[in-house]
Amino acid sequence: MRACRLVVLLALACLLAACGRSPLHQQQAFVFGTRVEILIAGLSDAEARPAAAAVLREFDRLHRSYHAWHPSELSRLNQAMASGRPQSVTPELAGLLVDARRYSLASNGLFDPGIGGLIALWGFQSDDLPTTLPEAGTLIAWRAARPGIADLQLDGLEVTTGNAELALDFGGYLKGVALDRAAVILKAQGVHNALVNIGGNVLALGSKNGQRWRVGIQHPRQPGPLATVELDDGEAIGTSGDYQRYFEVDGKRYCHLLDPRSGEPVMHTQALTVLVSARPEAGTLSDVASKPLFIAGADWPRLARQLRLPQVLRVDAAGRVQVSRALHARLDYVGGQPESLEVIP
Repeated sequence: MRACRLVVLLALACLLAACGRSPLHQQQAFVFGTRVEILIAGLSDAEARPAAAAVLREFDRLHRSYHAWHPSELSRLNQAMASGRPQSVTPELAGLLVDARRYSLASNGLFDPGIGGLIALWGFQSDDLPTTLPEAGTLIAWRAARPGIADLQLDGLEVTTGNAELALDFGGYLKGVALDRAAVILKAQGVHNALVNIGGNVLALGSKNGQRWRVGIQHPRQPGPLATVELDDGEAIGTSGDYQRYFEVDGKRYCHLLDPRSGEPVMHTQALTVLVSARPEAGTLSDVASKPLFIAGADWPRLARQLRLPQVLRVDAAGRVQVSRALHARLDYVGGQPESLEVIP
């Protein structure tokens, strides 16, 4: 990946400089196609290491179980739906499908994990980035079928669909689920002060030795952060950006964030960050909500109110920054406030 969507600041710097009065344990891995980092404060390495390892094992299990194009339970379900066969799924996957459909409905369909076929057409279901545009005819056919998670029927543990073009991809959802799983695992292991970062989707638990965890919001066109923010216990923050997975043709950028309505990559937004207050599903919501708000473009304030998410920052295609008043009050802008800053009531 070209860059993490958020940069974990200060905590890592403190770790490298050995400046903390209490221990700060760190473990890293590469899961979900991105860098994962776990920081645990206030415990010795011997106490923290097993807890962090348990979280990383769960991340690896989720990644392998629900991979969209490698062999997994999710890819087997997609194969069954494509052939018109009913498929029995595990209770865990059934629960994920119910939740994903609920989030899709709440976002007016702008978050839709049922567009796996479209993601594949654009070449983003690959470990390598695409280099060419999809054929126009394939996009026309996809728009005509217009598959989405609303086409999925779940009867107990049996999944069916009347739309053979329906294919699921949890790429915009599973990292948030993993954050919430991490919180449960860490607390069960006696860890109450930690920061979990999955490629820029971040969840904070407790504090960093008495100080709030501070993270940075990545600038979409420059190295380093646009702003930093301190997170309270249980808060999560997620960013969707056009600078992570994209390719260029004739000088035009095509990012992996696709609008389910048009079937095209979004062009009007560079980055969208949402900060979610403490709640059981804070991690999931921070991952999910950044996608429809990104796709909504200039209409994001209305959708944010509908989703009851008052803390949002958007950078549009021209680099202009819009930020909700609630989030603006918490941000420390790196290098001063942007000249183009607009605070949205």
